[in-house]
Amino acid sequence: MIPFQPELVCSYAGRLSPPEVIGPLPDGIRVNFYSIGGDVTGPRLRGKVRPVGGDWMTVQKDGMALQDVRTTFETEDGALILVTYRGLIDLGEDGYEKFLRGELPSRARMRTSPRFLTSHPEYLWLNRLHCFGLGEYRADSNEARYDVYAVR
Repeated sequence: MIPFQPELVCSYAGRLSPPEVIGPLPDGIRVNFYSIGGDVTGPRLRGKVRPVGGDWMTVQKDGMALQDVRTTFETEDGALILVTYRGLIDLGEDGYEKFLRGELPSRARMRTSPRFLTSHPEYLWLNRLHCFGLGEYRADSNEARYDVYAVR
């Protein structure tokens, strides 16, 4: 086994608009969640999730939801950081049928692969990271919370 050490990059919470359900398509149910803001904390990264971007998600017939997220962080000192990631949410074997009926789970665990991109000189180190994220969606607050780690 190749040893590695995960290092916390940041934690963030993103508030989301109510889901915009496009509906069942050949590849699954398409649904959009738009960002309406949030907070970012971490050892070297602090700021907010800007109210732009969102998650263009597809719920497959096997109950797996495929995330396709693009959003922007703004640091306390004004740097803009593009954050993109793909991810997986296991809604259960009956997740597709439940989603069709409008039954979202109260909580759902998420696994992601975030990528950070910026041109700000104080944060160029983010461009060099390979990360993974662990998160949870909470339906009662329509919020997604994540912890993002760099693989060292």
